Amino acid sequence: MLQQGMFDRLRAATQAVRRELKFYRLVLSHDRTPRLARWLLGMAVAYALSPVDLIPDVIPVIGHLDDVVIVPLLIMIAVQLIPKDVIEECRVKAGSA
Repeated sequence: MLQQGMFDRLRAATQAVRRELKFYRLVLSHDRTPRLARWLLGMAVAYALSPVDLIPDVIPVIGHLDDVVIVPLLIMIAVQLIPKDVIEECRVKAGSA
């Protein structure tokens, strides 16, 4: 029983990540998304996937802290620049499929 609950949570988390990735893909391809927001989202993805960090991960705590702070910060700033109706439209599209 415990394992089934763990798998259900893992499945829900995987679906949430997929939905968020689809949302960001839709936002990036939307014609009303400002160029600066596209750049910031692109930098967030590149930084998250890049093996190069500002602070190496081998340094305890601080090494992983930069990943936890920089990527969400870039995403938050980018989303603030995008018109609200574009965000709502992309959220609906991302959640419907």
